Order: sequence, then C-alpha cells, then structure tokens
Amino acid sequence: MKRIRILFPSPRLTFALIALGALLAGAADARAPRAEPSPAPPGMRVVDLRSQDGTLLKASYFAAPGPGPGVLLFHQSNRTRRSWDGVAARLAAAGLNTLTIDSRRHGESGRTEPATDPNREHDNWAHDADAAFQYLVSQPGVTRDTIGVGGAGAVGVDTSVETARRHPAEVKSLALISGETLPSGLRFLREASQLPGLFVVSDDDEYPPIPQGMEWLYISSSNPGKKFVHYVAAKAPWLWYETSDAARVPPTGRHGTDLFPLHPELPGTIVDWFVTTLIQTPGHAPADALACAPLLSQLEVPGGVAKATEQLMEARRKDPRAQLFPEVSVDIIGEDHIRAGETKAGIELFKLNLLAYPDSADAHNNLADAYLKDGQRELAREYAEKALALLDSHRAPASSWSDSDERRSEIRKDLERILKALNEARP
Repeated sequence: MKRIRILFPSPRLTFALIALGALLAGAADARAPRAEPSPAPPGMRVVDLRSQDGTLLKASYFAAPGPGPGVLLFHQSNRTRRSWDGVAARLAAAGLNTLTIDSRRHGESGRTEPATDPNREHDNWAHDADAAFQYLVSQPGVTRDTIGVGGAGAVGVDTSVETARRHPAEVKSLALISGETLPSGLRFLREASQLPGLFVVSDDDEYPPIPQGMEWLYISSSNPGKKFVHYVAAKAPWLWYETSDAARVPPTGRHGTDLFPLHPELPGTIVDWFVTTLIQTPGHAPADALACAPLLSQLEVPGGVAKATEQLMEARRKDPRAQLFPEVSVDIIGEDHIRAGETKAGIELFKLNLLAYPDSADAHNNLADAYLKDGQRELAREYAEKALALLDSHRAPASSWSDSDERRSEIRKDLERILKALNEARP
C-alpha cells in the first residue's frame, strides 16, 4: 500500500494514505471492539443522507431545545458515529444542534468499494461531509453561518479541516482529537487566522506519531485563541496505522473519542469550547498565552510594545473584537517590570493592555498604580477614577480573566489606596 509524506519537521514521520484507513476499517469493522454508548440517547433521530455518488449515509441529529448554531462531528476510522453520542447529547442540551455521521463503509452507511485513486477517495469523503453539512444547515432553527466541526482520528480530523476549508464563511470553530491532515489542510490552518481550534492528544496514543502530528497541527494554526489539551504519558510503541483490527493494534483508550472514559472531563471541555466559540463569542476564543507566545516574547525586546500596538490596531481594522494576547499575561509582564523598578516599561505595557481591554477595571487600575509610582499624579487619578466607575457600573467584568467577588474587592481596595495617597499628598 502506498503512503504519502506530510509536512512534518522530520522526513522520517509519515502520514498513512487516508484510503488505507478506510480499507482497513471497512474490512475489519465487524471485529472492532466497541466502546460506544447504547441505547441511543433520547431526543436523537436517525436520518438518511445521500452523497454525490449516491452512497447512503446514516447520521444522527440531536436537536437543541431552540434556535442556535450547529455542530458537525466526524468519527475516527475504527469507530462509528455512536462514539460521539454522549458529547452530541450534551451539545444539544447546551443549545447547539448537532449532527453525527457514519463515514462510508462504517457503521450503518453504504459499503461501496473504495476508489483506487487516493485523490478520488479523498474527494468522496469530502462529498460525504458536504452532504452532512448541507443537511445540518438546512434544519429549522440552525444558525447556518455559525457552525462548529469536530473530528477524531486521522479520518475525522482531516475531514473536519477539509470541511472548514470548503465552507470558511460558515465554520467558526474546530475541535480536533488525535489526527492529522494533508498539506492543503495545513495551509488552510496557517491562513485561517479567524478560525479558533481546540487540539487534543495523549502522548500514549496507540498510533504514534499522532502526538507529533497534533503538535504540528496546533503549531500550524494561526489563531491566537487556539487551545492545546495535551495529556502527558509514556509513549506507546508503533504497531500499525489507525485500524479497527484489534489483532494489529489493541485499543488502549488513548486515541480519539476512546479518550472520553479515561479523561471524563474531556467531553465537557469540548462542549464548553463550542459554547464559547459558537454561542458566547461566535468565531472567537479568548487569546491563549501558548498560542500568543511569539508576540508576548516580542514585548520584551526594544520596540516590541510599539510593534504589538500596530499589530493589534491592524487586527482590529479587520475584526473589531480581535485579541492578540491574554490580558492577564501582559498584566504579569508589566508587574514584573514595576517590581524591578522599570516603571516606564511597565506603563507602556499597561497602556497596551488597556488598548486591548478597554472595559477592564483591572487594566485601568494597573495603569493608575504605575502612573502613581512614576509621579504622574493627574494621570494616576484619572485612571483610578475610571476604574472605580467601571467597578460600580457592573457593565463589564472586572477583567477578562476574573470577575469574582474576591477579585473585585481586591481591585477596589487597591484603587482606594491609590486615591488616598493622591489626596493625602495634596497641598
């Protein structure tokens, strides 16, 4: 069986031809050990779809209680759509209309012969995904331009990325577990800076080098809100490609949706991710420090703050809600400079933070305190009073990273200290 190379850092790492996974899964599907829920969850209905070539595709639709975004979920090659049942039910309960689908030659879908041309086979899967996508967005109550896509395993991840590439205006979020994609998908992730993605993998995945593949996917994504869930464990030996033949690769519960029983918090993490990126802030996730590491490092070099300011303003011209870094990360860097007596540097960092988070009482407070330490008393008073007004109004959280009563109380006490110092020093 032929293989094709993918753009990994080392040429020794290879990506099995996607058609190989389909062939093996189709041949050994009946022997695959099942870790899938049964019976079907309440509120789910089974639907029949037709791909472009007429192949019958079985899917499950989980309707949300009311109108809302949609989520499309693809399974790995050694499982079926039922592996997503629990997550799909929770997504629907959270307000997200969700569709899961059996890929051709899997589960209850048609068992057509795979195309001998790997490109043709890849196209067949893309057409299957398009059929599922069109069904989902056509359902009453589904917000058709706010769709999330999730996938597990080599097939599910590649199909998810390909679906986002084919429908960039509608797909607002990705959740990818234990898989890889082709060069066209990697190029898309590099270019799609507007697309937040959740990337999940375990070091002991039974199909190495999947962990390195997922790391490369995460690195390739250019969105500052991307998240990496990385379960640290001992590396597994390489036995074979992703397959449902347990005689070749015994399932260990460390791959794709098989991770759910071992890591029971993971389904909730995926649900929270889609709620955030599709309902609360469609197409956006909070900026992540790991994703933003290059920019945060840039802040520590001469001219770095000015350059970051330009980058933020440019991003805001394209997307008024764009965030290039976490507020709390720049808080920490600024406070480090203040504690080191580098007050001017701290002020510049806090000014940048306030530009990024203008509704944050915490950001105003940090700048007010820095101005006080620098002897700029009028500016210190101005920003302290603005911070108090924001706290009193409750029109926004105290900061983007915390709005607890304890945090609000601490900010208020700090502001009262600043204003007291300013008032006592008046002539």
